[in-house]
Amino acid sequence: MTAAHALPATSPAPAPAAARRRVLRRVLWGLQALIALFLIAGSALPKFAGQKDAVETFTLIGWGQWFRYVTGVVELTGAIGLLIPRLAGAAATGLIGLMAGAALTQILVLDPAWALFPAGLAIVFALVAWDRREQTRDLARSLRP
Repeated sequence: MTAAHALPATSPAPAPAAARRRVLRRVLWGLQALIALFLIAGSALPKFAGQKDAVETFTLIGWGQWFRYVTGVVELTGAIGLLIPRLAGAAATGLIGLMAGAALTQILVLDPAWALFPAGLAIVFALVAWDRREQTRDLARSLRP
């Protein structure tokens, strides 16, 4: 092997990995914004406004209409949290729990085919929580006495 074909003694950190991470972060931010918009306008607000479909759904669930308001509050606060970088990971983690409950409710009480929608959202939230794990750790540390 000639000197011209020899590999350098040290190789720089792989730039493609950093570029992929930036692309992933941008894609996740786009998804977070779209899902936050859906959670606010398409899910929480109809619950607060007493939209007929929301009232009927929570009647079928059988826990009372108070649960509709609680669910709306969780959706609204989670959506807002998704839009704040420091809170996005924690919000996504909490929303995974909400989506698990929604999927189980669809399977056990409502329409099993619709369980795929909250399950898909939970996967996106898991990706966001993983991507924002450092901010979530820092947030948890800042809350300790």
